[in-house]
Amino acid sequence: MRFNFLKFLLAFVATAQSAAVPSSHVLHEKRDPASSKQWIRREKPASTEILPMRIGLKQRNLHRGHDFLMDNSHPDSENYGKHWTSSQIIDVFAPERKSVDAVRKWLDGFGIGPRRVSRSQNKGWLAFDATKEEAESLLHTEYHYYEHRGFPLVATPEGLPGTAAGELSTCDEFITPACIRSLYNVPEIPEYAKTGPRVDNSMGIFEEGDFYSPKDLDIFFANFTPRIPRGTRPTPALIDGSDLHTDVLWAGGESNLDFQLAYPLIFPQNITLFQTDDRYYAATAGPESGLFNTFLDGIDESYCKYSAFGETGDDSKLDPKYPDPMAWGFQGKPMCGAFKPTKVISISYGGQESDLPAYYQQRQCNEFMKLGLQGHSVFFASGDTGVAGAPRPLLGKDRCLGPNNTIFSPAWPNTCPYVTNVGATKVFPNHSVRDPESAVVDLPGHPWRVAYSSGGGFSNIYARPDYQKHAVSKYLRDHKPPYPCYESISNSSFGKHGGLFNRLGRAYPDVAANGDNIVVFINGEFQISGGTSASTPIFASLINRINELRLNAGKSTVGFINPALYSHPEMLNDITNGTNPGCGTAGFSAAPGWDPVTGLGTPNFPKMVKFFMNLP
Repeated sequence: MRFNFLKFLLAFVATAQSAAVPSSHVLHEKRDPASSKQWIRREKPASTEILPMRIGLKQRNLHRGHDFLMDNSHPDSENYGKHWTSSQIIDVFAPERKSVDAVRKWLDGFGIGPRRVSRSQNKGWLAFDATKEEAESLLHTEYHYYEHRGFPLVATPEGLPGTAAGELSTCDEFITPACIRSLYNVPEIPEYAKTGPRVDNSMGIFEEGDFYSPKDLDIFFANFTPRIPRGTRPTPALIDGSDLHTDVLWAGGESNLDFQLAYPLIFPQNITLFQTDDRYYAATAGPESGLFNTFLDGIDESYCKYSAFGETGDDSKLDPKYPDPMAWGFQGKPMCGAFKPTKVISISYGGQESDLPAYYQQRQCNEFMKLGLQGHSVFFASGDTGVAGAPRPLLGKDRCLGPNNTIFSPAWPNTCPYVTNVGATKVFPNHSVRDPESAVVDLPGHPWRVAYSSGGGFSNIYARPDYQKHAVSKYLRDHKPPYPCYESISNSSFGKHGGLFNRLGRAYPDVAANGDNIVVFINGEFQISGGTSASTPIFASLINRINELRLNAGKSTVGFINPALYSHPEMLNDITNGTNPGCGTAGFSAAPGWDPVTGLGTPNFPKMVKFFMNLP
């Protein structure tokens, strides 16, 4: 099938006019549609064609964002818990006046006067309409129509064999909600005010291209949490043409796992489902496709056109484009700021740093920093392939870095310093919930088709943040990994001297929770599941419960929790057994204190409640 739409590409080199480009113009970035067989260049628009133009302005104070966040998230700060409003975010990071004036003066010189130019509500960009002739003169380029060729999509889901459920005595085989509560000393029913659960403290769960089954949810409730009424459902926040597939045949392993873990821990608190992107984009997303930008657009209007690290708005090559060029796709405009972000967001998706440009990741990381400033806690699963990246489909090999495929591959967006990463633990065979857990290390076929271990390592993009320097340095000193390393800032010395990891990088995971042999119902059948995808909603649910207690006590939400966790690791259960193999090595080893397998450890809920309730 073919569909035409106007594609605004500023390919300055490939389509520059014969007139010399003035020295004031600099090639910022080139996107050549000829590199993709899916785009075919066609005729030029008419000279009078109206083009909507948007100019992103460089924000100020981004370099101070880290310090701002530490000021209201470190427990020793007098400003702890004094979260910012969205208006404060806009004002502090707004572009400088001289930048705005310079762009307006430049436009005026080309006949685009002040009355034609408007400034966005978030102050981050200027907007105006221009004819095709004006735009080409302004930017010294040429515009063309492009035609997109479609292609068929095929998805092949896989399942796990069924078995029978167990109780507390069989938590080494089947992790039920009762096992989780026992592991982390969590009361079955959350403590609420006399008026019941708050309406302003819903927990957020992100999903993309995977759908929960209402029928499976009801079956799970009936078998494991009968106190949760049949028909309990998350509140949908459907972004950019996403929808809900309620038929059990559409049941997704990821979504079912997330909701069947979170509801038993937080009910009667509510859950908000952030489901993103239409079926075409959700189904075609791959390891090197963009992800999370449409979600961040949906919860923050300013992010839609926010400029940082040389990129303004969503990436025209990596991210979905709406209206969708596919006629059966979402034909509306991108949904900017359509939904309010929840104070806790659990995300069990991601990739590797090497999958995407650094600027793409850094721009997202700034947004996570801004969410933290406003009192939001964002949790990511640390990955299921140890120090390696997830294997390519059908290849089955570890996805590692370097010419010999031996350098450890850190995960994205996990290495952003402003999110909390959750690794995975398990109850070993013949152990009970009263015994210390171990890091997950499952060999192929025991029980999963592929090997599984808790993701962890060191960033090649981000330097180590202050809040974790002491803990990570202690690990590298007292439990020195048996591999050569390199010291790199922004990939400056990647792989030098045969090093396998960057000892200066932001380290992850930060914490851990159980992520193996989890009981679920999928397509109406009992199964076991696992992954750091399970660990993440468990940890996030407990933080949501703590927020409920703090809000009922007249306090703020906990917000970005990493500084508190690293300065007071005694509120966690230290995990000292296990490794995370990959890239032809045994990976890193768990050890006393922080380690790149299970972070600071698993939650001790009573201790966490006591600590956070004692803060202002």
